[in-house]
Amino acid sequence: MHMNRSLLGLLLASILVLALSGCATSANSTERAVKANPADVDTIADIVRASYETISGPARHPWPWGRDRTLYMPQAIFVSNSVEQGQVKTRIETPEDYRRRFIGGGYEAEIGRHIERYGNVAQVRSVSDVRDTPDGLVKSRWVNYLQLYWDGTRWWIAAVVWDQERDGLAIPESWIGKLDEDKR
Repeated sequence: MHMNRSLLGLLLASILVLALSGCATSANSTERAVKANPADVDTIADIVRASYETISGPARHPWPWGRDRTLYMPQAIFVSNSVEQGQVKTRIETPEDYRRRFIGGGYEAEIGRHIERYGNVAQVRSVSDVRDTPDGLVKSRWVNYLQLYWDGTRWWIAAVVWDQERDGLAIPESWIGKLDEDKR
């Protein structure tokens, strides 16, 4: 009887894992089915530009989350770093988690970009600033590292990791002003 319960437990656990795997696969297929605008995903520079455009605008702006969802692969990850009272704080989340907590009301613009590419993978160091209005005073500056891949038809963002400029951590001036371009 004990062995039968163990086998039954193993069988039920296996069914649960398979069922959950099927759900995840279905969700991924649906998410991938969202058609991106080719102008947003044709080059590395295009997808980085589009990622900033989807999070920039005035407060209470109707955020283009549908467009934003077409930029990231299923299971993409965001990692934000900050320092509060001398302690490093790290937040790891999905793009959907980020959208849910997004408050908005600001303009984040790319002010520097360096692309490293090998075959169908790329890493982008993107420096940005944030303002209340497009021409307003700079409120903050950030360094964002994006991991991307080419699937044969378009670019996808797999991960974004970022940190904010702060006292004692200045962004090198040589990182600002140049925007690398890349052909597909």
